[in-house]
Amino acid sequence: MTIPMNFSPEVADARANGTPIVALESTIISHGMPYPQNVETARRVEATVRENGATPATIAVINGVLHIGLSDDELEGFGQAEGILKLSRADMAACIASGKTGATTVAATMIGAHLAGIGVFATGGIGGVHKGAEETFDISADLRELAETPVTVVAAGAKAILDLPKTLEVLETLGVPVIAFGQDEFPAFWSRSSGMAAPLRMDTADEIARAQLIRRDMGLPGGQLIANPIPHDAEISADELAPIIAQAISEADNQGIGAKSVTPFLLGRIFELTNGKSLESNISLVLNNAKLAAKIAVAMGK
Repeated sequence: MTIPMNFSPEVADARANGTPIVALESTIISHGMPYPQNVETARRVEATVRENGATPATIAVINGVLHIGLSDDELEGFGQAEGILKLSRADMAACIASGKTGATTVAATMIGAHLAGIGVFATGGIGGVHKGAEETFDISADLRELAETPVTVVAAGAKAILDLPKTLEVLETLGVPVIAFGQDEFPAFWSRSSGMAAPLRMDTADEIARAQLIRRDMGLPGGQLIANPIPHDAEISADELAPIIAQAISEADNQGIGAKSVTPFLLGRIFELTNGKSLESNISLVLNNAKLAAKIAVAMGK
């Protein structure tokens, strides 16, 4: 059975011409930011990819069709739509089979990118091990996807609301290369510093691209996590964030919020508690990741 898949005209041209392509997720549009900032940010991210020599491919499922790249009208409609499903590995195929519409998380975007032959993906931050996971077993499917699907993912580390030491431990167990770009420390999403050393460090897009290609030639499964620190001028220090994150997590626990609802709730509360600063930082780091991902895609194309 053929997977119902649609390539936007821009992505189709890039595939035909051999232009490097960078995959982009759609959950950040539907569940990560309010309208119209979500659509404005998505357009800025796509523009950043183009400015750095690659073609953007925002991935989403619309009416049961896997879209690799969205037109401007589709992006606008997606940003305003309500009731969009949040898709990961477990429910992506069911959404397509049911003819529904869903936004792709990191894991689902990696799957879509791989199906489309795209080797680089830019996002904000990956999911990981949630605090208290020793009791709840709440661990994002993003981690196993990184171990299985050969896509290089550029992110500002894992989201700071997570248990970062446990997240790094799981990634190590799964054999996922975690590479900090340009620094020795693992970044913590809104903060450049997490207090933890990065397992690996690379300083150029060429080196990162070569590492993924060598993994392919060695027959090693999975991709790479490129931890790209947020720009200095957009950073919120870990010390400033710690009590805010603790308050948001406490509120989520008290309200019984869990599963796929917990991350949007926590990000929303942190936005409120930082008076919107967290969203400004989020936009900055996503643009920064898109720039690096485009450079890696160009390097892979060489």
